[in-house]
Amino acid sequence: MERPDFAQYPYLVAWELTNACLLACRHCRASAEPHPLPGELSTEEGLRLIEEVATYRPKPLLLLTGGDPLARPDLFLLIQRARELGVKVGLTPAATPLLTRETVFRLKEAGVTRLALSLDGARSETHDAFRGEEGTFARTLEALTWAKEAGLPTQVNTTVTRDTWPEIQALPDLLAEKGVVLWSLFFLVPVGRGALLRQLSAKQFEEALYWLYDVSKTYPFHVKTTEAHHFRRVVLQRRREERGKDRALAAGESLYQEYFQDGMEHSRLGVTDGNGFVFVSATGDVAPSGFLPVYAGNIREKPLLEIYRNSPLFQELRNKDLLKGKCGACEYRYVCGGSRARAWAETGDYLGSEPRCAYVPPAWRARAGRVSLARQG
Repeated sequence: MERPDFAQYPYLVAWELTNACLLACRHCRASAEPHPLPGELSTEEGLRLIEEVATYRPKPLLLLTGGDPLARPDLFLLIQRARELGVKVGLTPAATPLLTRETVFRLKEAGVTRLALSLDGARSETHDAFRGEEGTFARTLEALTWAKEAGLPTQVNTTVTRDTWPEIQALPDLLAEKGVVLWSLFFLVPVGRGALLRQLSAKQFEEALYWLYDVSKTYPFHVKTTEAHHFRRVVLQRRREERGKDRALAAGESLYQEYFQDGMEHSRLGVTDGNGFVFVSATGDVAPSGFLPVYAGNIREKPLLEIYRNSPLFQELRNKDLLKGKCGACEYRYVCGGSRARAWAETGDYLGSEPRCAYVPPAWRARAGRVSLARQG
């Protein structure tokens, strides 16, 4: 398959607008608190970042996240500036009292291209416990309805842990009812508060990814994964076997663009931490992703693009031939490459093998056979 070159420009820029959030989610990678961090980027610095991003070719997607972006007073000014410059904006607000019907309509008017809301369970008891605040489940469902009324496309983000997975399987009917365009499943990386939660095993990962592919064939919304890049391998394998139609955003084929009128297709071929994706923290630190908190610089000292193109960290992550273990021998490494964030969190080596992948590449199996023969000899 043709491999896009993300060495020059990122495909998606995520900016953590603030660390402030009224929720206390059990999995929060940012360990968000009610108040902003000291030294968060100012309005002027944020506008300069947006103006720089607008010069990239092609223009990347801009994801405004947090904390809770709604906790930032200049949010609408920032969104409007991005719209003026032709940058598509996705927003991930928290389901707090700040998220009202009026706010959703204002976001649409200001220029938000897609609203991403979180559901981590199919019942209020489960979701609210995970989010640390009663009423978040009901408010999220209301917000999905408001967005539909406003004509603002929505996606639902769901965090997958060993404890939440059984109930997550009851969500597809609800998502279809609410008219979401994309279900994005975030497979837990043990960072921030998430370090206290349990991940799926490698075998459970594989079973979950196979189930998600089946969902993509049955339901009207698209399905993608975050930090479970081996979904791309599963999708390619299943497509070869079945040659059927699906809505799994795993390889990022251009044919899927026609289904997204908002142009916010987030699953490009080969996009991984640091390769097509870049994360800017609330204080301007630049990392390959929010789940891989290894920093390569700060936009107060260097332009974002200079850090993305030239830092040794990003250059290493873009070179899939540097991957170690099974990932380095895998024939899918250019479209998958494994979660660099999970490798770092579990092994301390961001080039290490994906710890939660059950697949054994033929080249790795052959290498193991040669080693075994050599030891016998």
